[in-house]
Amino acid sequence: MGGTAADAGVGATLAACVAETIFTGLGGGGFATYYEASTGQVTCLDFFVAMPGLDGDRKAEPMTPIAVRFGEVPLPYEIGGASVAVPGLPAGCGEIHSRWGALPWADVVAPAAELARTGTAMPFAHAVTLPSLIEAMLPGQGGPAYAPGGNLLQGGDRLFHAGLADALDVLAEDGPGTCYTGKLGAAVVESVRADGGALGPLDLSAYQVLERAVTTAELAGRTVLGRADLNRTVQTLRGLPPELAAMPRPERAVVLADALDVRGPDDRLGDTTNVTAVDGAGNACVITTTLGLGSGVWLPGLGVHLNSMLGEGELYSGELAPGERLASMMCPLVVLDPGGALRLAIGSAGASRIRSALLRTLVGVLVDGLDTPDAVRAPRLHPVDDVVHVEPHFPVPEEMALAEAGYTVNRWPHRSHYFGGVSAIGTTGASGDPRRGGAARLL
Repeated sequence: MGGTAADAGVGATLAACVAETIFTGLGGGGFATYYEASTGQVTCLDFFVAMPGLDGDRKAEPMTPIAVRFGEVPLPYEIGGASVAVPGLPAGCGEIHSRWGALPWADVVAPAAELARTGTAMPFAHAVTLPSLIEAMLPGQGGPAYAPGGNLLQGGDRLFHAGLADALDVLAEDGPGTCYTGKLGAAVVESVRADGGALGPLDLSAYQVLERAVTTAELAGRTVLGRADLNRTVQTLRGLPPELAAMPRPERAVVLADALDVRGPDDRLGDTTNVTAVDGAGNACVITTTLGLGSGVWLPGLGVHLNSMLGEGELYSGELAPGERLASMMCPLVVLDPGGALRLAIGSAGASRIRSALLRTLVGVLVDGLDTPDAVRAPRLHPVDDVVHVEPHFPVPEEMALAEAGYTVNRWPHRSHYFGGVSAIGTTGASGDPRRGGAARLL
């Protein structure tokens, strides 16, 4: 249609708000990294969720505790109106489009609206996750969407959110501002406050997309660029030894495990999703978004599930002032060749596993010379304390080296969404992560 990477990235993100609704939605937030080929400039945008309370006219009621299951372990979580932070996704999509888009806004939103009108096939990888999330997913309008007739959706079943097409039509016609000072914003305030939250009109009208500093790391002669995140992704890359490429792979596996070492609990579900787009001019747009688990609060008749980010204790310590941003592990990246040309655009879902998924894929492409799809498919490792979790086909010599270095190796019986969800486009191809039902398309 003559659009840019920004148009494609925003269009795909809005489509994800229809097709990947257990991970993302208009009521969520995220981050974007954009590479502009004509100038060589890289920009990191923060449109993550913010702490409500600027209105100051009411105090939030207690959240509703639930338990979700991660494997066999029940995890404490809280939902309800008081768990809803100020959404940033519509503002972020609008900012990306206004800065770098070429198509009319309504044309960018239209494909997602059409998808919402018909519904879409439930991704198989998402259907596997759904039973763990039923306490957050099924309240309110979630029941008819995720368990029509009382039966949970299976992979390939039709996922349909009644009214979501109408919400997207309003977004297309009125622009992103409708979610803050217009019809959809009024619905957000009414729905949250009716369920005990304190989010108000001033919280929405004051929300702004922020531009964050770009940090860099060198890897195999290329420059990796992205924001500073809670995972310290770019910092981890910067700390890798310069002789990494010359190391035998078993030795390298130990170096990577040491660099990725995670101390303490590592039990977040990784309820995020990522979109990567590159256009014919070489512009790149990487967008990572999340809804949390979802608060169980929906916009009446509009099929929009609001985030539950204040119910995630790992991200919200209770000390933020109204209007401040919550912390996040999301880290969309671009990689440039020495001459400044785009080598790779890449992002991942997966909470704390975002960093290990990105690192393993970057090493595969830049150090080992793998094609992008092969690097995304390659078996991953993720260390937690003194245990290194590895996927089924992780090389045995590397596993032995990890054991000799003092790690306990836990080899998973099957490929799992636990290990993240990378989407990447590079000079050697494109790939969406099979662990999360990802796909790639080259035009």
